[in-house]
Amino acid sequence: MASDKPVLDISNLHAGIDDTPILRGIELEIPAGEIHAIMGRNGSGKTTTANIIMGHPDFEVTDGGVQLDGEDLLEMEPWERARAGVFLSFQYPQAVPGLQVGNFLRKSVAAIRGEDEAKGTEFRKKLKNAMTELDIDRSFLGRYVNDGFSGGEKKRFEILQLMLLQPKLAILDETDSGLDIDGIRTVAKGINAAVRGTDSGALIITHYSRILEHVQPDRVHVLIKGRIVKSGGPELALELEERGYEWLEEEANPPNGNMEG
Repeated sequence: MASDKPVLDISNLHAGIDDTPILRGIELEIPAGEIHAIMGRNGSGKTTTANIIMGHPDFEVTDGGVQLDGEDLLEMEPWERARAGVFLSFQYPQAVPGLQVGNFLRKSVAAIRGEDEAKGTEFRKKLKNAMTELDIDRSFLGRYVNDGFSGGEKKRFEILQLMLLQPKLAILDETDSGLDIDGIRTVAKGINAAVRGTDSGALIITHYSRILEHVQPDRVHVLIKGRIVKSGGPELALELEERGYEWLEEEANPPNGNMEG
């Protein structure tokens, strides 16, 4: 049964690292079935936002809250957040030599969704369908996790995990980096399949509008200097592609020049 609360609810989030403020009052809601995108320059706080949601220990939250389906994420350890339904697709996934992809996927699904979900014909059917959707050959299952993978293979593997784990919230950190146009189309297809028409939500973090042209996010948010300064539909991403970020810079300055946070 779908919750009447947003999948993700970020309110007045202030956070930083080593006493350096990075996020300065972020407000963001993602309802069930919606895909949102955050765009911004390097250093604007995009990846910091992802790390805070996932619980990276190097970052300190100084004010505000983050809720998943009404539950306080900030009170949870990273593994508890994963169990609760938060999925983070890494910008630079790590290789794990010696661990086969097939075993990794089965163990991951068992840990997050339960042992019953990770065995039998139903699991094999879901795995086969997801691999077909992402144009992944069956021989992929015998390879070691991200070991010798191309950039495109790493990204497809991240989306394969997303499709099997079916999290409440997917955070996709620059999942389009290093992909050619065919790879972008395939990854976008997988993201849409995992989120559209479900009780889940997704947050795509990206510099470019390429993947958003295929995903067609419900909302695009522009992050500058740790603040969301503008939100809009998919057309906002195209406007940023044409005009850059300079026209929004002044909106990042708070009243009276107060930049504390």
